[in-house]
Amino acid sequence: MVYISSWQEYQEAAEALYEKSPNKARYVVKWRASEGKLVLKITDDTTCIKFKTHSSVFLNRFEALNLSLMQKMQNRRPASISAGAGPSGSSEQPVVDVPVVQAPVSTPGGGVKKKKKPKKK
Repeated sequence: MVYISSWQEYQEAAEALYEKSPNKARYVVKWRASEGKLVLKITDDTTCIKFKTHSSVFLNRFEALNLSLMQKMQNRRPASISAGAGPSGSSEQPVVDVPVVQAPVSTPGGGVKKKKKPKKK
């Protein structure tokens, strides 16, 4: 396992590793809230590269890397937007948005407890 300290080097190495063996590559993201640490790991069982950071500056870069890898995993290229081309005059395939699934919001106590009514004598 090799930790790469430069983000640019890690991004290039991760994309190259995935392109080299897309059927064997695995990409893991770990967030340790107690330590405030983000650890990224990509491996193909022979090569393993990792990147870790405590800085929130890397969140946009991390999101861009995820988008790039997901597009490669789906065999897609980024959609180019041409000015003035409408849906009727364009010969390009329409871009399909992938819905974002959000976890349901729950309360820590599981809801509001009702007060017991006093018994009548």
